[in-house]
Amino acid sequence: MKTIALTGTILACWLTTAYSQDKPLMRVREQQAAAASTERATKPVVPEGNFKKTTLTRDFISEGAAVADLNKDGKMDIVAGYYWFEAPNWTRHEIAPSRTYDPRKEYSDSFLNMGMDVNQDGWDDVVIIDFPGKPGFWFENPKNNATGESTPGEWKKHILANSMGIANESPGFIDIDGDGRLDILCGDKDKKQIVWLKAPSKPGETAWIRYPLSKENVPGTEIFSHGIGFGDINKDGFNDVVIREGWFEGTADKKSGNWVFHPANLGEPCSHMQILDVNGDGKNDVVSASAHALGVWWHEQITDEQGQINFKTHLMSNTTAQTHSSIMADLNGDGQKDYITGKRFLAHHGRDPGDSDPAILMWFEFTPGKEPYYKEHIIDTDSGSGLNITVHDMNGDRKPDIIVANKNGVFLLENKIKK
Repeated sequence: MKTIALTGTILACWLTTAYSQDKPLMRVREQQAAAASTERATKPVVPEGNFKKTTLTRDFISEGAAVADLNKDGKMDIVAGYYWFEAPNWTRHEIAPSRTYDPRKEYSDSFLNMGMDVNQDGWDDVVIIDFPGKPGFWFENPKNNATGESTPGEWKKHILANSMGIANESPGFIDIDGDGRLDILCGDKDKKQIVWLKAPSKPGETAWIRYPLSKENVPGTEIFSHGIGFGDINKDGFNDVVIREGWFEGTADKKSGNWVFHPANLGEPCSHMQILDVNGDGKNDVVSASAHALGVWWHEQITDEQGQINFKTHLMSNTTAQTHSSIMADLNGDGQKDYITGKRFLAHHGRDPGDSDPAILMWFEFTPGKEPYYKEHIIDTDSGSGLNITVHDMNGDRKPDIIVANKNGVFLLENKIKK
């Protein structure tokens, strides 16, 4: 990671141009972000007060966060990179040697996190997606020594999928094959394929199996590509995979490798893409948010006379820039999932317009059939989100809470919305 730190300025500048193939459009979005930043300075955004925030640390240790019961005491702990915070007092423990990073100069070795029992030995493990283009890996829980108190146990490190470099900055932790276990949807930077990595299916297994969707050299597979999602676009009963440049049509056999690609315009470089019927017309749309400029959008599915699926983009929000992650969860208990996103604070170390604005975390409530079909809610203005957001009922009140980590720190936001 020292090399990355030393070349941070060059890399950040290169990334800014790499996020869009349309440089004039990127400049427009940067100008809009700068204007919105100025407006927010005169008209501050105010949280609605429906979440209780706990700050676990202000250290920059990860851009991802997860939850897992690592010491098997029945309480969900919080994971952020190479560290975990033991519930209920959030005592900090180290999984492997690590350090605190400088949020204005460095990127961390942890971009996305997931907690799951990988090898099915009864103990939760930790999955980490590293810097884009590098292999992902998982740490095996040392069981009785998990807390690292008197006799620290070694968390054995396993590389995912034969050292495959993971491309696309928005990998998804998704149950692709419906076996009840989360898989990883991402790009393969070497083969230039969209792939899914199947979690080990039998107790004792440690290897994740790589399944490509289609042939090599497809869009969305550059190291710093942005935007990927999973859902049924054409309502044929099979979930599809969407990227900015179009969608791969799902098949009954998820391992077939013959998913047909349909080109389409699904907007600008974005975070995780969510598939749902926004306006209630019976057709699934796509919701996305700008990873490094300004905008949250819904892309309305339009079918032409030939039955070809296209999309029309509608702006939902320009409240904050750098919305580099998203997730769906029913926050208000109305039976319909809501869209959660937020600012990746200092995404490029404060060099982009709006990059160092207040770290806003927000959610959108959908109202299909009633325009404008959504309502924006502000959760917090000093947390934001990183590269992935985790939701889980942490306090047993049957409401999904929110866990995030980024250059601003690690945070738990307990849901207090009244049903």
